Amino acid sequence: MAAQSGSGIDRRGVVARHNPVLRGIDPRAPLSVGNGEFAFTADPTGLQTFPAAYENSMPLCTQSQWGWHTAPGRPPGELRLAEYDTFGREVGYPTDSRGQAPLFNWLRENPHRLHLGRAGFAIEQPRDVRFLQQTLDLWTGTLRSEFEWRGRAIAVETACRDAADGIAVKLRGRVPVVFEFPYGTGAMSAADWAHPERHRTVEASSGPQRVELARTLDAAEYRAAIEWRGPAAWKREGPHRFTLAPAADEFEFTLTFWQGAAPPARTPLWPGLWTRGAAIELPPDERARELERRIVLSQYLTAIQCAGSLPPQETGLTCNSWYGKYHLEMHYWHAAHFASWGQAPLLERSLGWYAAILPSAREKARSQGYAGARWPKMTAPDGRDSPSNIGPLLIWQQPHPIAMAEMVYRATPRRATLERYREVVLESAEFMASYAHYDPGGARYVLGPPVIPAQENHPPRETWNPTFELEYWDYGLELAQRWRERLGMVREPKWDQIRAKLAVLPVKDGVYLAHDNCPETFTERNRDHPSMLYALGVLPGRKVDRETMRRTLRKVFAEWKWADTWGWDFGAVAMTAASLGETGLAVDVLLMDTPKNTFLPSGHNWQRANLPCYLPGNGALLLAVAHMVKLGAFPKEWKVRAEGFPA
Repeated sequence: MAAQSGSGIDRRGVVARHNPVLRGIDPRAPLSVGNGEFAFTADPTGLQTFPAAYENSMPLCTQSQWGWHTAPGRPPGELRLAEYDTFGREVGYPTDSRGQAPLFNWLRENPHRLHLGRAGFAIEQPRDVRFLQQTLDLWTGTLRSEFEWRGRAIAVETACRDAADGIAVKLRGRVPVVFEFPYGTGAMSAADWAHPERHRTVEASSGPQRVELARTLDAAEYRAAIEWRGPAAWKREGPHRFTLAPAADEFEFTLTFWQGAAPPARTPLWPGLWTRGAAIELPPDERARELERRIVLSQYLTAIQCAGSLPPQETGLTCNSWYGKYHLEMHYWHAAHFASWGQAPLLERSLGWYAAILPSAREKARSQGYAGARWPKMTAPDGRDSPSNIGPLLIWQQPHPIAMAEMVYRATPRRATLERYREVVLESAEFMASYAHYDPGGARYVLGPPVIPAQENHPPRETWNPTFELEYWDYGLELAQRWRERLGMVREPKWDQIRAKLAVLPVKDGVYLAHDNCPETFTERNRDHPSMLYALGVLPGRKVDRETMRRTLRKVFAEWKWADTWGWDFGAVAMTAASLGETGLAVDVLLMDTPKNTFLPSGHNWQRANLPCYLPGNGALLLAVAHMVKLGAFPKEWKVRAEGFPA
């Protein structure tokens, strides 16, 4: 059924009915406030009063896009690369830790993202508190918490500061506030509280109602400022611990973090986050309203955690995954949905980072004998590819900047957009063209070996022509050609030649395979990402035979090990189903009852104990819903109202 447009959705009403409400500690579902560059995750007191209750589930962290730490003691020497035969020449990749594990691991773990500091009440144990209610007002990004302590009613209002990296807190009820600061670590908690001697916290300045702290962790430095209104006593209680004790029943304070000379100005998310762009309202059917809940919470979470100046880590600014580094093959799933929901400026905040690391991406390609720019997989602000037995051999992140730049251009089709992303688009395509190898025996261009496809459980020396990557190469090169034409340049003949002779998508027994050398059919390895489906839906599917893809979709539904997939797979599979007109399957996969498709009360997409939230799952859900709106791919009995989606 096509979604109705121009229907005057009560946006605030839709959002408000999904405000998360907690009445006690849920170790997997603390709530966060943020602005895209900074996030603060709180317990039911509205601050980080009881971190121990969350430590092994969803740590309470304060994180930013800019807050990174590098541990001293880098092992000497340079990393030895593993050599892979690449059509008669040897190409080195940082994939082998044997004999060099200390350096290999140090490079993976550094730099790592910091927990900037903890703000909590001076209350010893959760049993000392009677929790009443905590509500996250999604419309304003404000967390309201009510509890009783020592017979006193306490009310706390916590929000991210409008244009700075920090929190603003309003407190009713007299209770001291504690500020503590840890050393850095790449662990999930992003904090090492056991080594106070390794870092310094100095009172750089103070006034009647303001204290500025200078933090030093090896080479990392940043500032934290606490300002308050109302009478209060400030006290230092340890090398990195301070208390602020209000002397009145109504009290306000701010906690702000920054690097450099002064706090940078931020573009506020509020007001306007919910009034700009697209909105959708689903009917009051139980399944539809659960899907609507996931949609609304995913919009909130990706706005506060993925709309920053850098690609986000998979856990955003909630806690550390993979040492706080980001995975560029996931950048699309974190942020592309902003454009599909009419919020392209939020995508642009991180898309510009590719130009910043263009020199290192060019050098990476050159060192491997390729042209253009080769984007890393797991990286930090420096753009250095982290060693891994898998990551450096992935290629499907390569067309992402082209696809995302195209989404931005469609939202703002101006010369300035073309010039802004010109080099990133064209240099990405240059690498893609040079990576494709002409096989004279088959009279075709091939991808790999070595290559690890999006479905990562295939050996790189025995893998070539992965289905999804072939389609993405075709699409990415065509988009780059369009950019050349828009820029007044002629089409690059080599790119058209590669597209015309690119290997066909591999098929066996009437279904698409993961890659050309896949044993039997994909059922031999039916776990991880069913990426053979993503050539249609995620992509336009120019090379796809739709009936072959339909058979593949149904085989995946019947035989795939869904517990071994990842959160973004459910949205991606839904896009394939919607493109084939399989409306029921699209909704079924979005709501499939399987562990990694869990959406917690906070809206976070849980994956496993050491990956308690997974924002690519939230972003993929939003991409899928926008795709379904465009195609009208909802159940016939659902009355769906949608507005503001790009044509």
